[in-house]
Amino acid sequence: MTVDLRHATGALPTASRPVVMGVLNVTPDSFSDGGLALTDDGTPDRALAVGRALVAAGADCIDVGGESTRPGAEPVPVDEELARVVPVVAGLAADGIVVSVDTRHAAVARAALAAGASLVNDVGGLAPDAGMLDAVASAGAGYVLMHLRGEPRTMQDDPRFDDVVAEVEGELLAARAAATDAGIDPAAIALDPGIGFGKTLPHNLALLAAVPRLAALGSPLLVGTSRKSFLGHLTGVDEPAQRLAGSLASAVLAVRDGARIVRVHDVAATVEALAVVGAIDGAGGGPRHGGA
Repeated sequence: MTVDLRHATGALPTASRPVVMGVLNVTPDSFSDGGLALTDDGTPDRALAVGRALVAAGADCIDVGGESTRPGAEPVPVDEELARVVPVVAGLAADGIVVSVDTRHAAVARAALAAGASLVNDVGGLAPDAGMLDAVASAGAGYVLMHLRGEPRTMQDDPRFDDVVAEVEGELLAARAAATDAGIDPAAIALDPGIGFGKTLPHNLALLAAVPRLAALGSPLLVGTSRKSFLGHLTGVDEPAQRLAGSLASAVLAVRDGARIVRVHDVAATVEALAVVGAIDGAGGGPRHGGA
């Protein structure tokens, strides 16, 4: 089953190939690229240039975030997050770029949607901020509902599951039902199992192995593995920006197993890798695995 997000996001393809979502963090402390898109004078110029470069490299959508959600990250005051995010969203949207806002806060989501964002990527989707679902529904926006128990500051303290796949699946389905009950169009919802968010290495691997099952839940599945620490544990690569091989391998396998959206830092390399996979699958009659 293919669920069409285009009415909510303006331009995202859902059938011919997976959506490539480029990461644009306007934060000083994100795990991989903190500070790279910031300027000393606080202007959005560098972030806008980075976002435009990601689009030129093949990104379908730019995910703008103003609060780091790395393990142990401290919360950012909403006013500060707004100041970081809104000018960048407005500038990119004015260029006709499809923009997602990566936020846990309803006030930031509402302001970003008003500035031209068409998609909210909610790390707090299991327990949304008061007013978040209404903000998305009122704007007719897309909504990425991510699995995370708790908050980034404490999520890696002692994550435990009896059956990680079954529990993540059940909690995502319950959150999706709450979102639709709040008025969000079911066709505008994507699900994200939250790789690296309150999960151990075995949890992450089990969820990635279960992508076919999660992709069959009736909503497009977003998978975000790019540069994450579990890849470093598997490969011995300590520097996040050097984890390209692991990032590509996990993204390609997720897409082959049915993921429809991949959230990545290395856009050009991901687009190239997926083009090769698409060509091979096309020559062989289609993907090896089914999906949403």
